[in-house]
Amino acid sequence: MTSQLMTTKLSFQQFMQAGAVLQNDAIVHFGDAKAELQATLTGNTLCDLSHLGLLELNGADAVTFLQGQVTNDVKLLGFANPTNSSAHYTGYCNPKGRLLALFLAFAHHNNQLGDHLHLQLPKTLVEPILKRLKMYVMRSLVTIKEASEDTIQLGLNGPEAAQLLAPIFSALPIEDYQLLSFENGTILKLPSQYGARYQIFTRIEHATSIFNALKPHTTLVGKPCWDYLEIQAGIPEVVPETQEQFVPQMLNLDSLNAINYKKGCYTGQEIIARTHYLGTVKRRTFLASIQSETIPLAGEKLLDATDVEVGQIVRVAANGQAGFDVLAELRIDAQQSGAITWQGKLLAFKTLPYKITE
Repeated sequence: MTSQLMTTKLSFQQFMQAGAVLQNDAIVHFGDAKAELQATLTGNTLCDLSHLGLLELNGADAVTFLQGQVTNDVKLLGFANPTNSSAHYTGYCNPKGRLLALFLAFAHHNNQLGDHLHLQLPKTLVEPILKRLKMYVMRSLVTIKEASEDTIQLGLNGPEAAQLLAPIFSALPIEDYQLLSFENGTILKLPSQYGARYQIFTRIEHATSIFNALKPHTTLVGKPCWDYLEIQAGIPEVVPETQEQFVPQMLNLDSLNAINYKKGCYTGQEIIARTHYLGTVKRRTFLASIQSETIPLAGEKLLDATDVEVGQIVRVAANGQAGFDVLAELRIDAQQSGAITWQGKLLAFKTLPYKITE
């Protein structure tokens, strides 16, 4: 297949996903899930991230509008430039302070398209969140649209990830969440416990050459491998099954610098601030493993030793050791005092890569 034929995102994805097993429009694996996970732990891997959606905000009031909607300070993003740009997580809550979505937010500069803001979230939430955000635009000079179909997203991880990217981009981000933009794409550095991890955002005219340059030196992997890396980094997510279940601190968003307590008013701010200043955070998200042949699902309940419900599954991925690693939201006292189970299976707790804010 030549680059001349690769003129649409669909045709590119068909090319990139050749040989893949798909489920719910996401790549599960390319034939050997265990081998792909092992490659994730020890080698260089390349992942199609089309299961992630993007919203794009444009207009003179875009920053002001978003500032009144989310938990983090949008002004800290600035508008991206080649030397000083970053991304951050930010929560989007209902008036009761419960999370409707968790965004990875960043600003982007494009010589042809101008400056705009992007919000990344699971694709399953794009349509309802887009609809809800538009309800609050009113007379603001801001337009919001889905950008998923205009953008190719790739994930690269491994000990040689930086060396593989060096011939493609003239510079690389050094710090986690640093963002650099070029004519052929935007590259974001993400935390990883296994080498270095990068996310690439590019348009279809550049996607083929980037993919073809990386593919010979990497193992193609599915969404579960990327989820595993996210879980090891302690990154939660909100999906349809867990919407409006969590105040942001329950998912450790304060520890992830996803809440700014000095930025001013936004939807749900009063409850989130009260929780912080009164020190009433009684539930947190923990990293654990579960030995099971059945995959736990987000939103499924967790019980203590007396079979009392004390939390729920937030995020899950196979760990290659006869089970799954999970992010589990739990009452702190229950996690500290005794056994926690999912469908009779005991959770074995592991250490998060960051300190949970007291």
